Amino acid sequence: MRLRNQLLALIIFAGFLALGAFYIRYWTAKKPFGIIVFVSDGLISRHLTAARLYSGGADERLNIERHFPHLALVRNDGLQFSVPDSAAAATALATGKKARHRTLSMSESGATLPTILELAHAQGRNAGLVTTDRFTEASTAAFFAHTQDSGTRDAIAASLVATPNLKVLLGGGMGDFLPTSAHGFRTDQRNLLESLRAPAWDVVRTKAELENSASYRDGALLGLFAAGPLSTSKQRDSGSTAEPSLSDMVRRAIQCLQTDRDGYVLVVDETQISRAASINDGEMLLRELAELDKAIATAVEYAGERSLIIAVGRNSTGGFAMSGYPLRQDKGLALVGPSPEGHPPITWATGPNARDAAQPTAQQLPAALGTAEDVIAVGRGLGAEEVRGFLDSTAIFDLLRKAL
Repeated sequence: MRLRNQLLALIIFAGFLALGAFYIRYWTAKKPFGIIVFVSDGLISRHLTAARLYSGGADERLNIERHFPHLALVRNDGLQFSVPDSAAAATALATGKKARHRTLSMSESGATLPTILELAHAQGRNAGLVTTDRFTEASTAAFFAHTQDSGTRDAIAASLVATPNLKVLLGGGMGDFLPTSAHGFRTDQRNLLESLRAPAWDVVRTKAELENSASYRDGALLGLFAAGPLSTSKQRDSGSTAEPSLSDMVRRAIQCLQTDRDGYVLVVDETQISRAASINDGEMLLRELAELDKAIATAVEYAGERSLIIAVGRNSTGGFAMSGYPLRQDKGLALVGPSPEGHPPITWATGPNARDAAQPTAQQLPAALGTAEDVIAVGRGLGAEEVRGFLDSTAIFDLLRKAL
């Protein structure tokens, strides 16, 4: 009788512990199941205003306006300079620490800084990374690589293949994984893709292969859809490429990652906007902003209500400005072509377009310079109420870490 009572008490005690753990996790301290972070150079007020007009005129509303109730202005200065390069800006978002120019997720003393994706993996969550560029580009690599020289593409690619942290990788830069003898870029002649064998890895190279992949069931998914950066939306719309869109990659990444009952973290690095700004291509910038806006809407649709979605600017380039007095209904090419009044509708502060009458540049340079400008962060979902007021870029990392 005594033994039976002790066993009964033990069972009741264990039940209370389980109930308490369930209560704390799912009631007292609710955590988002999915955490999605969009990072892009396009998230500043001038860009968003121009993208809204380009997409549909003055009455248009972007998805980022309709679906995101929380907004903040974000300071993005670096450790050395008040205007960061892409490596320093991305490192602050990825690790919560300021970094020197060209440094990826390492402190000034040379210590390794854990990234939000590495922390997510340590918490048992799936982790994924989507980019419109090469994985070795500084803005993307900051979320997995640790080096004081962001130009070491061979080493960065090798570190990506060696990491066990990431379940989904979708983007460009296949050439960084292949030797020059196989039409790649690697001077050490290593073929990094040879080590990525099924079923542990499913390597896909076209939109059709991405759609048909089932690697989320038992392995990791690596999508390498171009030798270098992915094509622009204009190239893709022309039918000249079999690459997926940013929305395609975001949708498939969410579908693959959400199979883990402990949740996931997905980082989406959009780089076409910064590329457009660096070469002073205003139409490309606005088209790619529209593509980013579609991808954000896709994330809202597929992630569900138990998710936290943040979109945050990284840095700003070129000093883009849209000037003049377009009509309310003017949109598309009507906003980027020559104006009836004869003045250029788009101007740039720095870059290569000094002789372009439609969108001239004040200071001729081979590529546009970074500009001193606060970026925007918007958020929705569990924990997004902390996206408000004036924040430092490192606070975005703190918000994400708290949500794990």
